[in-house]
Amino acid sequence: MAKANTTWTVLPHAPIEKLSTNLWRVEAKLPGMDMKRVMSIARRADGTLVIHNGIALGDAEMAEIDAWGKVAAIIVPNGFHRLDAKVFADRYPDARVLCPPGAKAKVEQVVKVHGGYDELPVDAAVELQLLDGTKQREGVMIVRSGQSASLVFNDAVFNMPHLTGVTGFMLRRVTGSTGGPKVSRLAKWLMIADKPAFRAHVERLAELPNLTHVVVSHHETITEDPTGTLKRVVAAL
Repeated sequence: MAKANTTWTVLPHAPIEKLSTNLWRVEAKLPGMDMKRVMSIARRADGTLVIHNGIALGDAEMAEIDAWGKVAAIIVPNGFHRLDAKVFADRYPDARVLCPPGAKAKVEQVVKVHGGYDELPVDAAVELQLLDGTKQREGVMIVRSGQSASLVFNDAVFNMPHLTGVTGFMLRRVTGSTGGPKVSRLAKWLMIADKPAFRAHVERLAELPNLTHVVVSHHETITEDPTGTLKRVVAAL
């Protein structure tokens, strides 16, 4: 696990990708690894923003985010995704830092946590849910954009191509994280304690009307048959 940043450190990243009217996505490099991480930004019906898995961006991109809305919540989606949690909390002192209760101890090693996923006020556009069967260690963000919906997972669902080098070997052969949409071996070992409960919850999420995007916190968004893909992913558990 990389040490959490204490200063605003911008690593190479792609431009902001606007998936819908109220869901933005940014992909960036991880330090010292041939692996990418993803930040999602959702705009609530009240105009405020929810940052999921925050990544420090350049001045122009941060100015665009700030112009879009006030950051009200910073989601640290598990104890392994803390790299820029503190610097986001420092930059947005009025925002509430939220994480799954099962991850609170690890997250609080680097930043004060204000509450769990149930602390996000009810909103028609953005909702947080803890994933059943994960002992409250993983969750999902549901973003509704008009008649369509998107899901933002963290490490419970992966969609990474095979990579090269030592990192690629470890991700493919040891953690089983690469090679398309899947639940990795690492998730099965460390996050999912009740496979039937987890499977049932993801299957319910897959049935959201007009599901268009499944965003994951590493690498590629699932856009082709997201409903069927999610069902196939959890059927393999």
